Amino acid sequence: MDQLLAMRAFARVVESGSFTRAADSLNMPNATLSKLVKSLEAHLGVQLLQRTTRRVSATPEGREYYEKASRVLIDIEDIDTAFNTAKQQPQGQLRIDVGGSTARDVLIPALPDFMRQYPGIRLELGVADRPVDLIRGSVDCVIRGGALEDSSLIARHIGNAEMVTCATPAYLKHHGTPAYPEELRNGHRLVSYLSPVTGRPFPFRFTDEDGVREMVMPHAIGINESNAHLAAAVAGMGIVQTFRYSAGELIREGKLVEILVKWRPPRYPFYVVYPQNRHVTHRLRVFIDWLTAIFPEGLNGPGR
Repeated sequence: MDQLLAMRAFARVVESGSFTRAADSLNMPNATLSKLVKSLEAHLGVQLLQRTTRRVSATPEGREYYEKASRVLIDIEDIDTAFNTAKQQPQGQLRIDVGGSTARDVLIPALPDFMRQYPGIRLELGVADRPVDLIRGSVDCVIRGGALEDSSLIARHIGNAEMVTCATPAYLKHHGTPAYPEELRNGHRLVSYLSPVTGRPFPFRFTDEDGVREMVMPHAIGINESNAHLAAAVAGMGIVQTFRYSAGELIREGKLVEILVKWRPPRYPFYVVYPQNRHVTHRLRVFIDWLTAIFPEGLNGPGR
């Protein structure tokens, strides 16, 4: 038995809660991973995992072993990295999860630069507005905006996106241009962004001398995907609040008009997030450093 490989396999099963997801993340057959874990259990003489038809969880002994094994695995990778980083380019696969409009308008346009710098890294992007489970999912990191509530994750702030309130010229000609935020309640049609997790609409947000004001109003249409959300505004369905990096070019071309500029929404924070109990590989570290350097420029968006 390769004990080190067996420890890695066992740790990934605990983190993902699934033999299949663990095997996928380690690029090995499910049967091989299962055999490694069984060999480790036989070697230790204890049951490490409790298997049911629905999920896999660590036994009390398995949880204790996982905590100790994780520290050993991190120490080994730190030693390897210390000797290899200076003389080797990072290699291997990097799985990243990112929201739809952020992928389209910020990350993907910049990725050719990253791939030129690090040709040994293979990228897999999961693109969706619904956040993945970082602990159980087979991803190395996620790029997400807004408040972060899970204290078990490490979040590195990478920038603040400008927000705009806008609509098409045709919509404003037909419904009038609101002079201040409260006028949105007077017969205007709103295009709300719905939380992909809860289904609830995000409030429209404005800033004034008293700080940030949130307005919850009935919407004409609610959409839970960022690209479709902007497309509804471009189709003339109503007023939208969205990122400047998505709407800026449309504003510059005259397809959308920014309104309520005096009460522009507060900037929206973005983070790169990863589990605190998972080692930061060399390839993930260089990606995070690169992302921190290039992201603020992309978040400013065109059309200023």
